[in-house]
Amino acid sequence: MTATTRSKRRQAGEGGISEYATKAGQRYLIKYSHTRPDGSRGVVLKRGYLTKKEAATDLRQRLSSVDDHTHVVPAKMTTGEWLDQWLDGLQLAPSTMASYRKNVRLHLKPRIGAVPLQQLTGARISTAYRGMETDGRQDHRSGEGLSKRTVRYCHTILKAALSDAVRQGLVVKNAAGDAKPPSVTAAKAPEMHPWSGAELGAFLRWADDRAAEHRPAWHVLAYSGMRRGELLALRWRDLDLEHSTLSVRRSVGVVQIEGKGKTIVEGPTKGKRARVVDLDAGTLDVLRAWRLARAGIALSLVRDDALIFGTLDATHQHPERFSARFTEKQAQCRRALAHAAPPAIRLHDLRHTHATLLLRAGVPVKVVSERLGHASVMITLETYAHVMPGMQAEAAATFAALMAGGAS
Repeated sequence: MTATTRSKRRQAGEGGISEYATKAGQRYLIKYSHTRPDGSRGVVLKRGYLTKKEAATDLRQRLSSVDDHTHVVPAKMTTGEWLDQWLDGLQLAPSTMASYRKNVRLHLKPRIGAVPLQQLTGARISTAYRGMETDGRQDHRSGEGLSKRTVRYCHTILKAALSDAVRQGLVVKNAAGDAKPPSVTAAKAPEMHPWSGAELGAFLRWADDRAAEHRPAWHVLAYSGMRRGELLALRWRDLDLEHSTLSVRRSVGVVQIEGKGKTIVEGPTKGKRARVVDLDAGTLDVLRAWRLARAGIALSLVRDDALIFGTLDATHQHPERFSARFTEKQAQCRRALAHAAPPAIRLHDLRHTHATLLLRAGVPVKVVSERLGHASVMITLETYAHVMPGMQAEAAATFAALMAGGAS
């Protein structure tokens, strides 16, 4: 038996060590079999050991990992390459996919993309997160830190990608599980600033004369609790005047598509479930008047498949410009009403205004949750926990009053 073929005889599947010649001298290789994640058998051959002892030590460790079902095939794939491959295999809504790709491209790959996937550790990921918080922004405010909410969102993406890497046998464990992202508390959503009923009324009354072309949309948002994208995707066929309802089936958003820039995309609602929202008589009147006004411009704007709040070209309004217009008109309102003007809020706070006013009025949380389109009542409770303490105090006072009345 020659030096290039000498090997110790072993039982099938146990593995073996072989010696081979190179210009630099004798080297050793190991060969062993393992079971792939899909159940098929595979063979691993690794060369380059300087001594037989070194080869034997590594072989024992690898065979032990095979027995413990923690074995992974040696690979040179980087974390960035895996993230790209993982993204290509996902089937998510266009807006979600665009968001994932944007955060991977701008925040994850620059920090950890070059790290070999199997060498990625919780410590390296934590260091990347701290860097993002310090100077992670890549927009017009480049060099500033990312919000803790954005960093935690990146953590969510990375953790999901690494979970799939574990399932495919590329890594033994999910390194993101050992990382230290911003806490849930630190990454909570921006503080909401809902209006009171009087403040909402004051703004809508001002808009009657100064922003008549925008007022119907703001009214429907505030009186239905819809999201911006849901409102801008409504079509006239979604309005049921007989039953006083609006069917919320779709949503539009702005996504960044490589080579095309920002594009408006229509897809399912955030919860991916359609819902029906009941409307009050006043909101129905607003929509009737709006349809009449649109018909006066062009009958094509009031066909069943036409957008209720579309452009005059029968296309979707740009969501970001729609929000910017609300901010602009609020500034005009403050200049006109001075101290009588309501405080500045975001467009999304009209949704919070709807929910907060209903909850404070004692409307059951389940009903409010259904109107908002939340996936569960728990989301509503967590989002509007700040409203609950006052309601509990009122409930305690109501119960005491009932008991006092019964005792008299």
